[in-house]
Amino acid sequence: MTKWRPDDRLLQRPIYISLADQFSAAIKSGRLSADERLPAHRDLAYDLKVSIQTVSKAYDILARRGLVSGEVGRGTYVKPSGPSLQPPYMVERLANVIDLSIVTPVCTAMHHDRMKEALHRLGDTLPPAAALSFRPNTIFPRHNEAAIAWLADLGVQVSAQNVLLTNGSSSAFTVALMSAAGPGAILAAEEVCYHVVRPLADYLGIRVREIPADADGMLPAALDEACSREQIRAITLQPNLANPRATLMPESRRRALVDVTRRHDVAIVEVDVFGPLLSHRLCPIAALAPERTIYVTGFSKVTMPGLRIGYVAAPDQFAATIANRQLMANWMATPIMAELATAWLRDGTVDALVNWQRERLRARNRIVTACFDGLTYRAHTEGLHVWLPLPPENDEAAFVSQALARGVAVAPSTPFCLSGAPAGAVRISVGATEEDELRAGLDILASLLRAAPDRNVLSL
Repeated sequence: MTKWRPDDRLLQRPIYISLADQFSAAIKSGRLSADERLPAHRDLAYDLKVSIQTVSKAYDILARRGLVSGEVGRGTYVKPSGPSLQPPYMVERLANVIDLSIVTPVCTAMHHDRMKEALHRLGDTLPPAAALSFRPNTIFPRHNEAAIAWLADLGVQVSAQNVLLTNGSSSAFTVALMSAAGPGAILAAEEVCYHVVRPLADYLGIRVREIPADADGMLPAALDEACSREQIRAITLQPNLANPRATLMPESRRRALVDVTRRHDVAIVEVDVFGPLLSHRLCPIAALAPERTIYVTGFSKVTMPGLRIGYVAAPDQFAATIANRQLMANWMATPIMAELATAWLRDGTVDALVNWQRERLRARNRIVTACFDGLTYRAHTEGLHVWLPLPPENDEAAFVSQALARGVAVAPSTPFCLSGAPAGAVRISVGATEEDELRAGLDILASLLRAAPDRNVLSL
C-alpha cells in the first residue's frame, strides 16, 4: 500500500476527474511506482470526504488511461510503464549481413513447394463451412480429432472439449495468459524468458515476478519463497528448449515445480513450441499436473513459418474461459489454415517435416560444436538456437555492435530479461540462414570472443 495520498485541497469539480488527474501526475512523476496498490475505494472516500462512487469513477478513468489495473477482491495497482515490445531480432534484413538473430526453422524450396501443392489440393476439397461460416462450432470440431492425436503423441492426453485452435502459438499463449492470470494477478516467470512475457503482461494488467533459474530451469525453492511472500496466480514455463537459455528441463525439476504449484494452488502455462523436435521427449508438465496446466504448442517453429496454427489444451477449470477469451480477442482461428494443418497431420506431412527439420538441426549443431570448440555455450543437438554467455570483460552491447560491424547479427539478452538489465549473453539462431553462412557467422563470433574486446566500437 502506497504512502502517497491525493491532496483534498487541490480537488476541483468535477471531483472524480480532478482526483484522477492527481493520481496520473503522481504515477508519471514516480511518486507512485509500478505495482503499488492504490488505496481501497472506501478508505480513500473516507479520507477525502467524497463518495465511494466518486473514487470508483476516478479509478475507472485511470484504467482507461492505461495507468492502473484492478481486479475485484484484490484491489487496484499501478501498471508497469516498461518499454513496448522490443524484438530481440532484426526486424528487417540488411544487405551483406548474416542474420543469426531470429529463431526460425530451416526452410528450403521444398517447403515452399509443399505449401503450394497443399493449397492447390485444398482448393479442390475445401468444405463450404471453411469459407462461409461465422460459427466456430460448425468448423472446428472435426479438426479436434487430429489435434487430440497430435497432442497425445506429444504426451498430452486431452478431450475434445478441452482443445482450442488458434492462429499460432503466440495467439495461444495470449489467451492462455488472459485466462490463467487476469488483471491485477501476479505471474511468475524465469528471470530470462520468452521476450513477450513482460510487454504482454503489461498490456493485460498482469504483474510479473522474476524467479531465479539455474542450468535446469526455474528454481523450485525460489518459486516456493515467492509464493509464500505473495499470492502468485500462475507461472509460465518453456521446459523444452524454447527458452532463451536453450534449457531442457529435467523431469526431476518439472516434478519439483509441480509440487510447489500444488502446495500454493498456482496455475501453469506450459509453452512447448520446440518439443516436437526432440527425438527423446521428457514427460510434459501438462501430464504431471493435468489439473492445473494450460499447454500451448504450434507448428511454425517445427515445420515451416507459414503453418500458423496453434493448440491450447486446458483442464476443465480453464477450458470455457479460454474459449471465451479466444472469441473476444480473435473470434476463431483461420479455417483454411486449420484445414491445411489437419490434412498434413492425417497424411503424415507434419511428421515428415518435423523429422526433416530434426536432421537438419543436428547437422547445424555439429557446425556449432566445431566453430565454438573451447568456448562456453549452451545448446542442444536438436535445438534451434544457442545461448552464448560472454566473458566478464566483454560488454554485451559492444559485442553485439562489433558482430554487426563484422556482418553478423545476433540477439542481445536484454529483451529476454525481466529486470531489463542485460545478462551478458547473446542468442544465436542456427536455422535462419544457409549452412555456409552459419559457419561463416559462427567463425566471426568465435574470433571476436577470442580477441581482446574493443570497448571503443560504435553502437550501430
